[in-house]
Amino acid sequence: MNYRELSTPALTIDLDVVERNLDRMAKRCREQGIGLRPHTKTHKTPEVAKMQVDRGAVGLTVAKVGEAEAMAGAGLDDILIAFPIFGAEKLQRIAQLAKARRLLLSLDNEATAQELSRAAAAQEASIGVLVEFDAGFHRCGLAPGPACVELARKIEKLPGLVFRGLMTYFGHVWGTAEERRDEAQRTAGQVAKALDAFRDEGLHVEIVSGGSTPSAEFAHLVPGLTDIRPGTYVYNDMNTYYQGACRLEDCAARVVVTVVSTAVPGKVIIDAGSKTFSSDLLGSGPKSGYGYVVEAPDAPIIKLNEEHGHLDITKSSHQFHVGEVLTVIPNHVCTCVNMHDEAF
Repeated sequence: MNYRELSTPALTIDLDVVERNLDRMAKRCREQGIGLRPHTKTHKTPEVAKMQVDRGAVGLTVAKVGEAEAMAGAGLDDILIAFPIFGAEKLQRIAQLAKARRLLLSLDNEATAQELSRAAAAQEASIGVLVEFDAGFHRCGLAPGPACVELARKIEKLPGLVFRGLMTYFGHVWGTAEERRDEAQRTAGQVAKALDAFRDEGLHVEIVSGGSTPSAEFAHLVPGLTDIRPGTYVYNDMNTYYQGACRLEDCAARVVVTVVSTAVPGKVIIDAGSKTFSSDLLGSGPKSGYGYVVEAPDAPIIKLNEEHGHLDITKSSHQFHVGEVLTVIPNHVCTCVNMHDEAF
């Protein structure tokens, strides 16, 4: 089957591009002497995760219990849940998984640690814990320093839990290559502050996990990191492209769509809206539009309804017609993939 024969909208993945992306990141981490713990929330596909492990990944990262279960069910191991999961039912599922797989969970508060400990003890399971600290993104995490040490000491005393190290997220390392380099160097100071606090107390920190796709090339500027958790790199997207962190030909995920209306002057409608791409605008580059139309780059997607995508064709040289098949590179591939039950 040719992709133009698919029922649209359809998410397609170019496997040759995926393999090239995987090889590039694995090589980069080897050269920097840093472990790769890729975030599977981007692809949500055990087959792709196995490709990452085959290329030397030290483990996998997920954001949800269901993602951990999917990866574990496919026989994968060494799974970090990089989200402060709370809730008895979800923590019980984590503890159940931990009886058969090596699991890590990140958290930044004692209440979550206590509930996780109860769940682990009830299942006679052992769960590794990473204390999350804030390196500058200001989303989750304790201030690097004594507060992290205090929480680690409490974790060490809780049954079923093992303090393994620290985790942070480099979501603030964003922008042009120069901006990302500068921010990575500033982030190094926050990581050093966190590690110094543990060193002063004589506590061993086995794991220091950080990173992201935009910051990956500058991971070597952050001393102490043991692994990074990029996710987007496997497929890439327009946010990655506009930061200069990939080329257009490195974007492996493309949504195949069909032109369904040309009735309104200056506008074309495709059969893909917010339920296909998500409503995420660009966070880099022009910071506008909802995707890149490969066949007509001069026809921006200016608006999304649930099922309708609005293309502004007033400045386009492309001659559109109803029934025409187009391909679109999404702004944010992670949320786009999450909208689809299958990929081709």
